Amino acid sequence: MHFIPNTDDDRKEMLRSIGVSSFEELLKDIPETIRLRDGISIPKGISEYEVLRELQEFASRNVAAGETVSFMGAGAYDHFIPAAVGAIISRSEFSTAYTPYQAEVSQGTLQAIYEYQTMICNLTGMDVANASMYDAGSALAEASLLAAGHTARKQIVVSGKIHPSYLDVIRTYCEGQDIEVVQTPATAGVANLERLRAALSDRTAAVIVQNPNFYGCIENSAEIGKLAHAVEALFIVAVDPISLGLLRPPSECGADVVVGEGQVFGNPQSFGGPYLGIFAVKEPLLRRIPGRISGVTVDAEGKRGFVLTVQTREQHIRREKATSNICTNQGLNMLAATVYLSLLGKQGLQEVARLCVQKSHYLSTAIAATPRYRIAFPQPFFKEFAIETSVPAQEVVSKLSSKGILSGVALDSLGDKKNLLLVAVTEKRTKAEMDAFVSALRGVV
Repeated sequence: MHFIPNTDDDRKEMLRSIGVSSFEELLKDIPETIRLRDGISIPKGISEYEVLRELQEFASRNVAAGETVSFMGAGAYDHFIPAAVGAIISRSEFSTAYTPYQAEVSQGTLQAIYEYQTMICNLTGMDVANASMYDAGSALAEASLLAAGHTARKQIVVSGKIHPSYLDVIRTYCEGQDIEVVQTPATAGVANLERLRAALSDRTAAVIVQNPNFYGCIENSAEIGKLAHAVEALFIVAVDPISLGLLRPPSECGADVVVGEGQVFGNPQSFGGPYLGIFAVKEPLLRRIPGRISGVTVDAEGKRGFVLTVQTREQHIRREKATSNICTNQGLNMLAATVYLSLLGKQGLQEVARLCVQKSHYLSTAIAATPRYRIAFPQPFFKEFAIETSVPAQEVVSKLSSKGILSGVALDSLGDKKNLLLVAVTEKRTKAEMDAFVSALRGVV
């Protein structure tokens, strides 16, 4: 039974039992300046119908992304999602499913995981993929811990420009493990190989590169991988999975670990989540991979079945043997990615990637011909590029949003220069929309 204090004497007795004389003593670590003293002004209750009307009024002030023309990216992209994705993942047996602890009653979930893992391995060229991480940031951070554990070294070197939020997550994970995180700079939008070479040593556990990088530029992954392996460090590559429809897989550039953001595979932008962290490795790292892996086997009657073959998280094995305390496999997001990839197939994914390249280059050429704007970095890019503006980029974002155009991400909001605007172009954007965007840009300045 739970003790519920009903009287002042009961409350005093409860406080005495935990070693304090008053409730205020429990708050002593909270500064006086931020304590609430005047109570909370809560309005009187209203009916359910009145609450609904008020919430509808609040909601009407928002503008859904689907009602705009979006050129926003920076890790979350407006790709087309076939209707079949939502129809399949909303089936009750999928949308209500939880962790497949009991294989005999989880065959559908386990098969979906297995099919997802197979597709990710085919896409990245890696040997093993897990059943997904929270997002690309957590996947990169887990990859950093994997590298430190595998090499018994305490330094992670980040090469060039990766997503600032991903870097924050890496630093947060590594700080508690006393792992040093070093970032080498980008030059002209891509990693500076000489500065990277100078930063490497026998203390380096891994080199991380994002390709395409945060600016959308294509990195020389093969050369970066050679530098990492020259000091016997692991090579970790973060990818835009759509780009692998055209670019050669990271495995051919020497990657030991490949991570990525799976939101682009059938998952909506959804205010930034929940998302899907892709995580794949070469076979020697199998036992260090976080999360879980589904495998295929046969039962006593020779029938095919699916089981969890590797489970390295704390809930499943002894804490000192665990590689991670990640608690979920983002199952529904993983299923959306599996359905999306099944629908598109190899040729469909290549076509999406090709459209992204063609349309983004059409738009960049048009912007480059527009007075007072220029492409920031003279590098090949995939579907995203940075432009320099003659006014603060945030001003461009604000003015164009009033015209129903989400013009991109002002990079000063992510710690970069205030006149840099990051523009993303997916297969959804039409020529008319891009032309209207360029015309609107001219009107800003």
